[in-house]
Amino acid sequence: MNGEWIGYVAATLTTLSFVPQAIKTIKTRDTRGISLGMYAVFTVGVGFWLGYGIVLQSWPMIVSNILTFGLAATILAMKLRYG
Repeated sequence: MNGEWIGYVAATLTTLSFVPQAIKTIKTRDTRGISLGMYAVFTVGVGFWLGYGIVLQSWPMIVSNILTFGLAATILAMKLRYG
């Protein structure tokens, strides 16, 4: 067993941390407490982490960043739409 399991655990936990916010935002459409700048920069950053994971061929990074990007982009889109 190598240390890759650490990556899978970290990826799972950090990705799951976005699920409650995404669910709440989708249900309520309330984005007043969400920073547009933070989510814009964060979403772009996750996109770069995804690219980096692809370059490294690191499946924990690839899978988690695809999911995190989707969740963050959803929240960002809702912030742009509902303010």
